[in-house]
Amino acid sequence: MRVSTKFLGFIINFLLGVAWALVAIGAAFGFLTGIKYGFFYAVIFTFVGSLFGLFFVTLLEFFFLRLDKYVEMQKQTKILSDILKGIEK
Repeated sequence: MRVSTKFLGFIINFLLGVAWALVAIGAAFGFLTGIKYGFFYAVIFTFVGSLFGLFFVTLLEFFFLRLDKYVEMQKQTKILSDILKGIEK
């Protein structure tokens, strides 16, 4: 993952790790809760238990992609302004 600042990159990667840990904990808890009622219910409870963490993974990935797009647009704007200055001379 590319991020403009090291601190922001660290925060995003840390929070992504926390979100994936929530996915794993929710899936394990759902499976262990649902196995009492049968394997089919265990699979359903596993999916439902992991949804909370998957929501945060999706949210953080969306934030990262928007940030990456912003940084790339800044670079392109600088290049285009340099090209325009070169044409005007």
